[in-house]
Amino acid sequence: MKNKKLKIGRNDICPCGSGKKFKNCCRNRKKEISLKEEYKNRYGIHLKEPHEIEGIRKCGELLLSIMDDVEKMICPGLKTDEINTFVHNRTVQAGAIPAPLNYRGFPKSVCVSINEVICHGIPSERILEDGDIVNVDITPILDGYYADASKTFFVGTPTRDGEKIVNVAAQSLKRAIEAVAPGATLGDVGWAIQNYAEAQGCSVVREFVGHGVGIDFHEQPQVLHFGKRGKGLPLVPGMVFTIEPMINLGKRDLHVLEDRWTAVTNDGSLSAQFEQTILVTEAGYESLTPYDL
Repeated sequence: MKNKKLKIGRNDICPCGSGKKFKNCCRNRKKEISLKEEYKNRYGIHLKEPHEIEGIRKCGELLLSIMDDVEKMICPGLKTDEINTFVHNRTVQAGAIPAPLNYRGFPKSVCVSINEVICHGIPSERILEDGDIVNVDITPILDGYYADASKTFFVGTPTRDGEKIVNVAAQSLKRAIEAVAPGATLGDVGWAIQNYAEAQGCSVVREFVGHGVGIDFHEQPQVLHFGKRGKGLPLVPGMVFTIEPMINLGKRDLHVLEDRWTAVTNDGSLSAQFEQTILVTEAGYESLTPYDL
């Protein structure tokens, strides 16, 4: 005979062993949900599984190999469109896709931002000059996974202002990454950047933020580069997001040019940025696009 599934009546003793009636015990207990479900439901955040993290890590390895070769190219006389052509070709040759190309109408495969350009500079016939600083922001898609990182380089001999803003931007990212750990908050990350950069007499751009990444180009959460300690979303293992502080030598005010992409400082001051894709681990953090800062 087949075993029949016993139906528990609401007035029966609860089978959990509490001694209470079923109606006053497990019948009304809400189903427990996992941390992954909670973060998806409450915040729209996709906590990454191990195989997804490995996919993002491999994409990050490709990104860094391209970035290393771009760094070797940087010199006075180089057209920014030559950087675009190189990044595009290297990405495609590796079997990947340049994420920026045609993203919301962006016309190129990489962002190249010079001097007063804060971000989203469109490669063109513009030529790099001695003393410039230039940010190169690369995002490939490899086997469906995204990694995102940028670095600011010196062109030829750096100026004193150029050295200052690049060093402050790099240290801002380093301090932000070191603030990442389970139980920390996004406010801790933003505070680390703001506290350091403003102490150096620089300003933090607020209109552009870091973001979740990995399965898509831009995911939740948004990662502000300013904030207060202990405030904001708690960090948990499996979160993957970019931290990408944009630091200005002058005031933080900006405007976007007629091309609807290029953001520049209002006062013409230099702006620098560094960005890495960060994973929150059980023990702290791992950069999936690691380079020295």
